[in-house]
Amino acid sequence: MTENVGNVIVSGRVRLARNYFDLPFSNAERPENAKLCVQRACEAMHNGTDDVYTLHVLNDMAKTNRMALVEQHLISRDLLQNSSVGAALIRKDQQISIMINEEDHLRIQSLIADFDLPAAANAAYETEALLGKVCGFSFDSQLGYLTACPTNTGTGMRASLMLHLPMLTRFKQMGNINQSVAKLGVTMRGIYGEGSEALGDLYQVSNQVTLGRTEDDIVEAVTAVGKQLIDMEGALRERCLTQQQNELKDTILRSYGILKYAVTMDEKEFMQHWSNLRLGTALELLPTSLCTVDELLTIAQNAHSKLYAADHESGAPVNVARCDLIRERLNA
Repeated sequence: MTENVGNVIVSGRVRLARNYFDLPFSNAERPENAKLCVQRACEAMHNGTDDVYTLHVLNDMAKTNRMALVEQHLISRDLLQNSSVGAALIRKDQQISIMINEEDHLRIQSLIADFDLPAAANAAYETEALLGKVCGFSFDSQLGYLTACPTNTGTGMRASLMLHLPMLTRFKQMGNINQSVAKLGVTMRGIYGEGSEALGDLYQVSNQVTLGRTEDDIVEAVTAVGKQLIDMEGALRERCLTQQQNELKDTILRSYGILKYAVTMDEKEFMQHWSNLRLGTALELLPTSLCTVDELLTIAQNAHSKLYAADHESGAPVNVARCDLIRERLNA
């Protein structure tokens, strides 16, 4: 595997869509069924492990706290649309998240901070097995797992890699890449998945279909495309360091200076500078760590910045609180 993996990959995820066999798929207008799904999931995951999973009932949470879970990729924006019945069971280490009453009864997510999608898949299967002990899932011998949206029918699996691809974006390669990977049954999405913008030069590489392919096929396809993109990105980074070193350094150091000394900054501007910060860190041009930079990706977004201001009782507007938080982390 390429040596550039750690510098390009931000995270990986495997998600399984499942529905209980004895309930209609959509619970948005069926509060009693929605409540039953929550009860079943809690019974399965809290059996002797009460300190491992925490139940988050969206209707009982402030909007900022809900959005903070989205920024951490622990729940989806679609779950927010069903906040009246939606809930999530989140494991203490935040590597497993179970969304309840989103589009399907359950969306099981296994999150990893590296390239190992097979490990993420195994963790998701283990969680699925525990959930299935309380009540079985809707399954057809020919079609596979049945889901609310036909595109998820089959394995019900979405495997994805979050990649930082600033050079492929800079050299305007993403259009051709989107067309090429589509032929392999893979798609490129923005930071929050389908329909979202590729802020910070971040792209989710994930499978398009789940019907007619095995789980192993899906994981292998996404992994293979991920490796190719990482190699392409790495080659362009080396080219820039050789042929456009001064221009590249200037862009990176300007962003670093702005992030260290700016007083107010909106989220979109932050994401632009964050991308340069991560690139400079990966190329060892800045005195920061990838861990710190990737942490900023979450905690400097709007909801987390609001919570930071509230925790520090500063009363600062979100764009000012964001800069306070960034300076604190970079100076540390």
